Amino acid sequence: MKKINTKELVDKIERITRSKMAHQEVVPLGSFRELKKKTEPKVILVVEDDETMRAALKRILEQETSYLVKMASDASELARVLDDRAIDLLLLDIGLPWIDGFELGQILKEHKDLRYIPLVYISGHVTDTDLKKAFEIGANEFFQKPFDPEKLFKTVQHLLSLPKGPQFTSI
Repeated sequence: MKKINTKELVDKIERITRSKMAHQEVVPLGSFRELKKKTEPKVILVVEDDETMRAALKRILEQETSYLVKMASDASELARVLDDRAIDLLLLDIGLPWIDGFELGQILKEHKDLRYIPLVYISGHVTDTDLKKAFEIGANEFFQKPFDPEKLFKTVQHLLSLPKGPQFTSI
């Protein structure tokens, strides 16, 4: 066997790689994007001012490894956690400082990309007026603290399995 130097080795590897790549089927960009969407984790945005509750919600929601949970303690922290990734579900506490969960939910539901995103409210204090207001804003579910973690998790799974859009219905 002939010994080759490093440059010859790199050249040979590149030549073989190019040859094999030339015979590969080209995947259309649309198909690639669709596949990427399916493999990327679902993004859940949680806005909760209580640190202990935020940690508990993160643990509950990250049971499913295909969920990415973004956390904010109030509306002012949203800019820090939002990026170019689409949000797949909103989980909002009502009793937030400065901008409460109802006002924040309304603002988020007015955004063209978030309009049809499932919305789940959580609160320690719930009245009939709160429930009515939440569902008028577009909530799909409402949990009173303390809540059953398994029920919350199953609800989130269900909501994330539904198609997005105006045909979207709550459970």
